Amino acid sequence: MQLLAIQRMLGLLLALFSIAMLPSAGISVYYEDGATGSFLIAAIILIIGGMAVWYPARNAKREMRLRDGFLIVVAFWTALGISGALPFFLASQLDLSVTDAVFESMSGLTTTGATVITGLDELPNSILFYRQLLQWLGGLGIIVLAVAILPMLGVGGMQLYRAETPGPMKDNKLTPRITGTAKALWYIYVSLTCLCALAYWLAGMSPFDAITHSFSTIAIGGFSTHDASIAYFESPAIEAVCIVFMVVAAINFALHFISWRSRQLDHYFSDAEFRFFFATLVFISIAISLELYFTGTYSSFFEAWRQGIFQTVSITTTTGFTTSTFHIWPSFLPVLLIFASFMGGCAGSTAGGLKVIRVLLLMKQGSREIIRLIHPSAQVAIKIGGAQLPDRVLEAVWGFFAAYVAVFVVLMLAVMYTGLDQVTAFSAVAACLNNLGPGLGDAGFHYQGINSAAKWILSLAMLLGRLEVFTVLVVISPAFWRR
Repeated sequence: MQLLAIQRMLGLLLALFSIAMLPSAGISVYYEDGATGSFLIAAIILIIGGMAVWYPARNAKREMRLRDGFLIVVAFWTALGISGALPFFLASQLDLSVTDAVFESMSGLTTTGATVITGLDELPNSILFYRQLLQWLGGLGIIVLAVAILPMLGVGGMQLYRAETPGPMKDNKLTPRITGTAKALWYIYVSLTCLCALAYWLAGMSPFDAITHSFSTIAIGGFSTHDASIAYFESPAIEAVCIVFMVVAAINFALHFISWRSRQLDHYFSDAEFRFFFATLVFISIAISLELYFTGTYSSFFEAWRQGIFQTVSITTTTGFTTSTFHIWPSFLPVLLIFASFMGGCAGSTAGGLKVIRVLLLMKQGSREIIRLIHPSAQVAIKIGGAQLPDRVLEAVWGFFAAYVAVFVVLMLAVMYTGLDQVTAFSAVAACLNNLGPGLGDAGFHYQGINSAAKWILSLAMLLGRLEVFTVLVVISPAFWRR
């Protein structure tokens, strides 16, 4: 294992992250909101700390292997979650503890959207912008950005890309070179962000709100600059824009790239994962909207559909924006939405959860086993898009599902041990592991009242969910450290 090369890379990435403090510092100067010092001090600390880590290993430029990529990703995201907490901790306007600052930072970077901060409408614009920027940077992965713009680091790009990129199809490259792939992803990401901001502004948001909400929408993050989230605007047009771009951001970015390059939309509808994802959204939206109307939760048929569709898309894609207190909706609706978040968005998107392709494969595998019970001698192939999948892929999906469930159970029991009730513990772990944000019970509005021990566990859940469980489990396994 190339430990010095890993140390060199980690130091450079931490120093690079200090740049993220500068836009917020500039906004603080522009609005004269008194938070400039917090961001400048944080930037200085990160530059000095990053250089201190980098300097002893500055000459270690060896090509890294896959296991080195795993270690860099886990170490960097952990360090990033802690480093990103500096402005929150230093800002006198927030008065956050170390635990709360790290929780907020980890929630932003992992695009979870769970928050311990209330009174957002009175906070300085620079702090609000920083929260949104964290989600935008974490959306597609800062490490993919580093691979795209810093090829001079001398690091094996594919090793980092495979370790960080979510989804089961990690070896698929859009371009011959990995740096080209990373650049293509970021071009799409930035373009969608600009389009989303423009659409929000045309729908009635202020320029500041339009830009900041486009960050968290395309990142599938869910942070807002207002306590009431999207409900603050009371605008069906803004909600419609939000729905469209949440769906777009939850689709495999490879599909966006292929469709853009070929100038055809047929690729979307010929993709099995997209069809299943879209059909699921439609089915759940109809079920929830009808239940809201017939239970009298909303007397207006239009309002029932408006709330039902928005919350279905927001929760299923693991964005976490709200236009209603869905956690107190009647009947089975809140639990249905939480379970829908386990599916999440498509592989290769910024969404969390198991990913649609895995759920689809699990269903196909289950169907095949039923057929085998009826016809023991039958040879039943599992196909996606007309192509037969090898058993190795199916084994990997089942292994991931088993690990995901096991991690969820362990984390929920640990959170319950800290004193949280069953509903809050179940939904909080689900919301953090799926990178969703809002939960049920005491986690319905915010996480401020959750005890400190539970917040650290939930921060770990966010990291596990963002890196898709196995990336972290690989690094902590004894086999990883054996020669």
